[in-house]
Amino acid sequence: MPLIFVRNDITRMKVDAIVNAANKSLLGGGGVDGAIHRAAGPRLLEECRRLGGCETGEAKLTRGYDLPASFVIHTVGPIWRGGFFGEKEKLASCYRNSLKIAEENGFESIAFPLISSGVYGYPKEKALRVAENTIREFLDKTEADMTVYLVIFDRATLDIGKKRFKEIEEFIGDRYAKAHGDSPSYSAKRRESLNRPEVSFSFDNSLIDGAYRDADDLGEADACTGIAPIAEAAEEARENAPSSAKQKASAIVGAGMGGAAPSISNIGKAIDELMDESFSEMLLRKIDERGMTDSECYKKANIDRKLFSKIRSDRLYKPSKPTVIAFAIALELDLNETNNMLMKAGFALSHSNKFDLIIEYFIKHGVYDVFEINEALFAFDQQLLGA
Repeated sequence: MPLIFVRNDITRMKVDAIVNAANKSLLGGGGVDGAIHRAAGPRLLEECRRLGGCETGEAKLTRGYDLPASFVIHTVGPIWRGGFFGEKEKLASCYRNSLKIAEENGFESIAFPLISSGVYGYPKEKALRVAENTIREFLDKTEADMTVYLVIFDRATLDIGKKRFKEIEEFIGDRYAKAHGDSPSYSAKRRESLNRPEVSFSFDNSLIDGAYRDADDLGEADACTGIAPIAEAAEEARENAPSSAKQKASAIVGAGMGGAAPSISNIGKAIDELMDESFSEMLLRKIDERGMTDSECYKKANIDRKLFSKIRSDRLYKPSKPTVIAFAIALELDLNETNNMLMKAGFALSHSNKFDLIIEYFIKHGVYDVFEINEALFAFDQQLLGA
């Protein structure tokens, strides 16, 4: 039951229900409201006429008609008047009542716009915090299997803060440059390449259909897995392994190699020796060691319960790299433990990859909030954590 940020036109979302930021009449208007009515067709307006309007903070359900979504949940957000007239509670009520309707109707997926942040004038950053906190609170309490999408049309809405952005940019710059053989000073051209690109409003619906589900990652996020990172991971695992495994790994990786870099075959042997515990087994062991329940762990990881059940029931389950990292964040593993868990699934962190460097930045700074990390990943155009 994850919360997922996506940048898209909400009228194109293939979900059970989308939420319309409506006005009190429910008869259409500008912004998101007008776009949804245009995409749904005239039958939506006909049904809305029979609903008799809607009060601020409340929500009502209609069919989706010509939309890809089966249903529309209409809710009326507050007009921003400085925050002195209960705007925050009314906005939170919009999300709670919409989620309640989705839960009562057995919906498995729902997509929200950032309610009241358009013509109603609610400051986007404040509106985002209300949305995120209210949705997270609901997901923590509900037993329903529901994926919630927060549709962000404008990248600037997810502003992680100038100080944080610059810190991450510099953290990436120093390490990314060295990994690519750039000068230690890190050229202006490279620094410029890390700036946020222009917002693209094109969207591949496979994002909703599968990109955030668990699958082997063959893109940029895993292209870093090469001889050097595997060797580092094998060595880290050797240092953290039981003494008997250490001896075996030392004999393979270190002994008799005359200081030469280990070959792929020798690295493979070392990893085989150390792979007595699978990813699934390590995950379950760490959950027990942390004194967490399964649900506490997968919710904190922003992972769907069905996916966790697959991992628990299959000792040899092969997760995606973002899934492994999401669990590492939920368990608050340090960098060595995170690399060990990644190696169990056949991955490693690398300074040649921006996704990996952002993860490393947050772990080194002791920040283990998956949603805060996802905001940074979103800002740098990287794949998000959770499934």
